[in-house]
Amino acid sequence: MIQIDYAEYDASHSEDFVFDIPNGHDCWLLLLTQTPAIFLVDGECRKYPPNCAILYRPGQRIYYRACEESYANDWIRFYTDESYVTTVPLPCGVPFVIHDPSYCHNIYRLLVTEHILNNNFKDISVDHLLRILFNKLLESYNYKAVSPLFLDLNQLKLDIYHNPNKEWTVSKMAERLNISIGYLEDIYKNTFGVSCMNDVINSRINLAKKYLVYHNYTIAEIVTLCGYSNMEHFFRQFKKITGLTPNQFRKSPYQLGKKS
Repeated sequence: MIQIDYAEYDASHSEDFVFDIPNGHDCWLLLLTQTPAIFLVDGECRKYPPNCAILYRPGQRIYYRACEESYANDWIRFYTDESYVTTVPLPCGVPFVIHDPSYCHNIYRLLVTEHILNNNFKDISVDHLLRILFNKLLESYNYKAVSPLFLDLNQLKLDIYHNPNKEWTVSKMAERLNISIGYLEDIYKNTFGVSCMNDVINSRINLAKKYLVYHNYTIAEIVTLCGYSNMEHFFRQFKKITGLTPNQFRKSPYQLGKKS
């Protein structure tokens, strides 16, 4: 069970802000910084960069303060006996960098919305949102050797899947990130486990499957809509990924769920 005591996003404070609770709260506190801040860790005050998360367990000493002209964060106080919180393999009282802060920030906003609106299925929604948030925290905490281009790579991948029909080439993608083609291919594969061009192909075939099942476009129209200039090339890649020709796939709509 999860019970939110209080939640806030985009909380902003002046340069003299200090939060000092020697005996901690009687509940959990999870916050995500948007600005640099100083935290008390192992008896020492240390400066940490923005976009850090820190989890405090009930009864744990809490101390952090602003170190620049202002301080801002997202935070939530909550009670729970859920094991995904109580036994989570994260350090309590020690900040660590979040590698997708905008994603986590959006979860905070949703948590605040659920807490304020008090909808009928609030408890279920809050539980699911916190599970997702803790999964993202674990991803960040366990991620090793993160590329300085991590956020740019994430955005590139999202753009590929949002715009599969775009004329994607390795050279254009490398130019966008201002890096060499070889370096892009290496860090993309290391980050996502797939090459950037294979992601382009996968995004196009995913779009083609949806067009085949949910629209009445001709195969020739789908080829163009998915960014292909050569029908034979499209047929070859489609069958390699799905095991079916486009016409066979269209006649078997149930394959959409199996192959997507």
